[in-house]
Amino acid sequence: MTTTKARTEPVAGDAQPATTETLERNPGMPLDLGWVGRVHINRSAIERRAATLPARRTVKKEWQAAWLLRAITCLDLTTLSGDDTPGNVRRLCAKARQPVRPEILQALGFDSLHVGAVCVYHQFVETAVEALSGSDIPVAAVSTGFPAGLNPFEQKLQEIAASVAAGAREIDIVISRHHVLTGNWQALYDEVRAFREACGEAHLKTILATHELATLRNVGMASLVCMMAGADFIKTSTGKEPVNATLPVGLVMVRAIRDYYEQTGYKVGFKPAGGIRAAKASLDWLALIKEELGNEWLNNNLFRFGASGLLSDIERQLAHFVSGQYAAAYENPMV
Repeated sequence: MTTTKARTEPVAGDAQPATTETLERNPGMPLDLGWVGRVHINRSAIERRAATLPARRTVKKEWQAAWLLRAITCLDLTTLSGDDTPGNVRRLCAKARQPVRPEILQALGFDSLHVGAVCVYHQFVETAVEALSGSDIPVAAVSTGFPAGLNPFEQKLQEIAASVAAGAREIDIVISRHHVLTGNWQALYDEVRAFREACGEAHLKTILATHELATLRNVGMASLVCMMAGADFIKTSTGKEPVNATLPVGLVMVRAIRDYYEQTGYKVGFKPAGGIRAAKASLDWLALIKEELGNEWLNNNLFRFGASGLLSDIERQLAHFVSGQYAAAYENPMV
């Protein structure tokens, strides 16, 4: 395989948030244990392929600016700290409405831009919904005993229902990892199916907590089972694990998404989360999606970043593109 750097150019209008597409929601399907059992992962090949993404793909100048603007539109701006307050959440929502300084956007030829969603704990859903009123930015709530996922099952369902009632349009649930580690795929399927039903019209993102699943094969099998159960997105991590989103894990998950689409015709979204803080890293993930799933997935209907600190570095890089100088930290305030 060649190691020559290649230029990856974005699709036309790459910075514009593609939210107008009518996407048929994944309804799920009966659990197919034969399909799940056929999942096999060549770890060395996966790691070798993942290593080529930052080594072979690069974007510069105006192309880089376009890709970074697209990354912003796919960002789930997140605050999931124990010291969260209503004031912090309102500030986060203000940043979600105006993620980049107006003068930078104007220099790039844009009047406005906003993120894909704001992600908070259930307690702050109503605060976020109020702060985002009129923006059409959805509120996502983490649920089902996030991050451990060890709450009683009925309590998990009640938590989902409460967040939906409070105005959350997306629910990020955590699966019970012990179902994967013991190979109890029926239990995992039934659990996620029940979560999907509890969500109603709200979209369901299933967090696999991949670092806790032991093997890449488990990641691949769990991805398939969650999609069969009706997940709208599969998500790598809680952001609270020792190791969160990595390109090898992402490659396994997006290939499961591609396999599911080829077999069923339904598109499922992908969300890497945790540890993605550098603008350069966001470009690597966008390249992964473009090469493995294609341009159809390069929008916030089907791809999201789960991050809190990523936006600061993206705004810093955009400021450098416009002015030729890196801004001081106080010039790009973040929540």
